[in-house]
Amino acid sequence: MKDAIDKRGKLDAEIFTYKLTKDKRVFVFWHGKQLTFLSGESAKAFIAKMEKAEGKAAQLIMAKATGHFKHGNEN
Repeated sequence: MKDAIDKRGKLDAEIFTYKLTKDKRVFVFWHGKQLTFLSGESAKAFIAKMEKAEGKAAQLIMAKATGHFKHGNEN
């Protein structure tokens, strides 16, 4: 059974990536296109979460960081 959060299994494809800059800013990408960037406290929190996550959990963290997660038509 698929996870209730990702019913269609989109996060299995690892569609999100991120890049950490020297000045501790985080750029989040979806299919290679930059969607957002984080700085300051939000970047610190993101980095702390990502250090503990891998695979689908990491994908979910990046999806939520974009601010465009779960609009209701993903099912």
